[in-house]
Amino acid sequence: MFSSMLISDLAHRMPKKWLSAATDGHTTMANKNLFQSLRGALLPATTVRNDAGAPAYELSPKATLARLAATGCLTRTFYATAETQLDRVLELAKSVDVDFLAQTALYARRKGHMKDMPALLCAVLATRDLDRLIEIFPQVIDNGKMLRNFVQILRYGVTGRKSLGSAPKRLVRQWLERADERQLLNAAIGNDPSLADVVKMVHPRPADATREAFYAWLVGKPYDAAALPETLRAFEAWKLSKQGEVPEVPFQMLTALDLGEREWAAIAGSASWQTTRMNLNTFARHGVFKFSGMAEKLATRLADSEKIRRARVFPYQLLVAYMNVGKEVPGVLRDALQDAMEVALSNVPEIQGKVVVCPDVSGSMHSPVTGYRKGASSAVRCIDVAALVAAAFLRKNRDARVIPFNEEVVHLELNPRDTVMTNATKLSSLPPGATNCSAPLRLLNSEKATPDLVVFVSDNESWADPEANRGTAMMAKWEKLKARNPKARLVCIDLTPNTTTQAPDRKDILNIGGFSDTVFDLIAAFAAGADGADHWIREIELQPLNQRMKLA
Repeated sequence: MFSSMLISDLAHRMPKKWLSAATDGHTTMANKNLFQSLRGALLPATTVRNDAGAPAYELSPKATLARLAATGCLTRTFYATAETQLDRVLELAKSVDVDFLAQTALYARRKGHMKDMPALLCAVLATRDLDRLIEIFPQVIDNGKMLRNFVQILRYGVTGRKSLGSAPKRLVRQWLERADERQLLNAAIGNDPSLADVVKMVHPRPADATREAFYAWLVGKPYDAAALPETLRAFEAWKLSKQGEVPEVPFQMLTALDLGEREWAAIAGSASWQTTRMNLNTFARHGVFKFSGMAEKLATRLADSEKIRRARVFPYQLLVAYMNVGKEVPGVLRDALQDAMEVALSNVPEIQGKVVVCPDVSGSMHSPVTGYRKGASSAVRCIDVAALVAAAFLRKNRDARVIPFNEEVVHLELNPRDTVMTNATKLSSLPPGATNCSAPLRLLNSEKATPDLVVFVSDNESWADPEANRGTAMMAKWEKLKARNPKARLVCIDLTPNTTTQAPDRKDILNIGGFSDTVFDLIAAFAAGADGADHWIREIELQPLNQRMKLA
C-alpha cells in the first residue's frame, strides 16, 4: 500500500487528468491507465551511457570486476579497445578491497579458466598486499603459462612496477622448485618471456643433478645428457634417429622439429582426443591425410562418444574447431566434428517451462568473440556463439522458441531436429542491423505470451530502442511481461563483458559476462530458482582463502 507521503509526492508530479481520475470520490475502481503509467515512471532510472552511447545501467565496481575477470579477454572488441578494457580493470582492481581482489583472481582461474586476467590481478596484488599475493599465488599461478603471464605483466609495468621485486621473485623460484618434470616441459613452450628468460631472471637453485641438467638444457648451456629427466632424454634421442615410438612430450616440442610426413603421421596416430581436435589443420599442412586410412582413423577418434565424454568437451570448443577447419581437411573429419557436437550436447541441461532464446544478429555481433588481435583474431564471431547457444537450447528443449533480432525481430523457422551446426549456420547467416534488445520482448507482449525463461545472447550494446522515460526500453517491456507471469526470469548473456547492462541484477534478472560452456549449468540453476541479484559477487566471495602466510 502506498504511504500517504508517497501518494502526496506522486500527486504533485501527476498530470491533472490523472489526478482527477485518481481522487474522484465517485470512482469505484483503480484507473488502469494511471497505474500502467506509474509502473513506467517507477522503473529504475538509467545511470550511465553504454559504449554505443545509449542509456544503460552501470554495474557496481565489484559486479563489474567480477564479470570482466570471469570472462574478459583484454582484447579489442567492436566498441572498446584493449587499452580501455585494461584501464577499466586496473581502476576497478584499485577500488575493491584486497580480499575481494584475491578471491576474484581465484575465481577467474578456478571457475572461469582464464589466463591473462587472473595473472593481471595477481600483479596488482603485488603492488597492494604482498601477504595476500603469497597466499593465493600457488592456487592462481598453477602452470607454466600462468607463470610466464605473471612475469610478463610485471615486466611491462602496467600495474605500476617494472621489476619483479624480492617477494615475487621468491614466489617464482618456489614455483620452479616445486614443479615436476611434466610441468616444466609444458612451461618451456612459449616466449615473451620464455621459461629460459624466467630462469635467468630469478636464478633458481637446482635441488639435484637432474634439475641442474634441465636448467642447463633450457638456457642453452652444456649439460650432462645422462642426468636429464627421463622424458627429455627420450626426446633428445628421438630427435637424432626419428625412429621408434614418439616420446610423450608436449605437442609443440614436436612441431618445432623438421619432421617428414611419416613422422607427422606417427604423431597424429598417437595423439590424444584434444590434440586431434585442435590440430586438424596442422596435420593437413604436413601431409598426414595422404596416408591411406588416416583421415578415417582420426574421424573415428573424434566421434567416439566415450572419448568425448572423457575429454569433457563442450559445444563451444567444437564450434571453434569446426569454424577453424581449413578446406584441405577431409570432409569426413568435418562430419566427425558435427557428430561430436551432438554427443557433447548431453552436457547441456534441459530447462523446465516455456523457454525463449533471443540471439542478437546485429552488425556488432559479427566481431570476433575474443576481440580483435593482430594476426590472431578468432574465426568465431559473437554471432556464431549466440547462434550456438540458441541452437543448443533448441536441440535439448524441443519446445523452445528462438527469436533472433537486430533493430527488429527477424523471422526465421528452425527445425529442432536439425543438427546444432545446421541451425547455428542458419542463424549466423542472418543479415546484420542495429541493436534493439527490447524488440523480442515487445513481440512477446504483443502476443500476450507468458514465457518462464527468456535468454538474451548479445553484446548488450543496445542503442536503437525507443525511449522509455526513466529506464531502458528493455526494462519497460520486461516489467510488462512480468505483470502477466510474475515467475518469469530473464538472463542477459553479454558476450563482450563491460561495465553496463540493459537490465540491472535482481532476483529475477541474471547478467552473465562473456561465455564459457559452464554458462549452460548456470542458466539451469537460475531457471530452477537461484537468485540473480549480485550472483557473480556471491560466487566470488565463496572462494576460500587459505590461512595468511607472512613474508619471511
